Amino acid sequence: MKFEKVKIISCGAAVAFSLVLAGFSGAAAETQEKRVLQQESPLEALSFEVWATETSEHLQEEKRAEEARLEAERAAKEKARLEAEKAAAEKARLEAEEAARKAAEEAAAAKAAAVAESEKELLAALIYCEAGGEPYEGQIAVGAVVLNRVASGTFPNSITDVIYDSGQFGPAITGKLDRVLASGKTTESCRQAAADALAGVNPVGDALYFGYGNYGIQIGGHWFH
Repeated sequence: MKFEKVKIISCGAAVAFSLVLAGFSGAAAETQEKRVLQQESPLEALSFEVWATETSEHLQEEKRAEEARLEAERAAKEKARLEAEKAAAEKARLEAEEAARKAAEEAAAAKAAAVAESEKELLAALIYCEAGGEPYEGQIAVGAVVLNRVASGTFPNSITDVIYDSGQFGPAITGKLDRVLASGKTTESCRQAAADALAGVNPVGDALYFGYGNYGIQIGGHWFH
């Protein structure tokens, strides 16, 4: 009986010791875990800070990239607008220049046509006065002499100035030419002779004079030389 009590006490002590050991082990484990947690917390905080920094920088980079993209788009649009305005202005300038050129050409053509018509009529009137009774070839020849003088460089360079050149053609000197022009008595034959001469018909070569004589090319009653 005494032995059993001792055995029971021994067993109880063992159990108690086991519990004590178990409690100690649990406390130690908890303490160790806290130590690990305490050791890991700064690393975790640092990792979070690094992540936050990297994320912020990434977002800033994205923002800067977006701003740069928008700025590039704005610059491209502005450039396109300026180029379009420049092109439109250049087109308008060219169109204005072309319009002005055409207007000038039309005005010059109209003036030339008017001058040409008036000089054609003047030449026909002179042909009438100088060779109205001559054969048609002789009428053309008188017109050719006038045009040869215009082209010679020695006489004035226009039909009007050649015909009215001082002391050259009798009808211009006496006033007969002006009277014929005023009356419109020039014949159709003389008008056609003037037109042919102006078109280049020339039966007398480079002759600059005509009259009564005995040398040069004779056509009708005139000699051309």
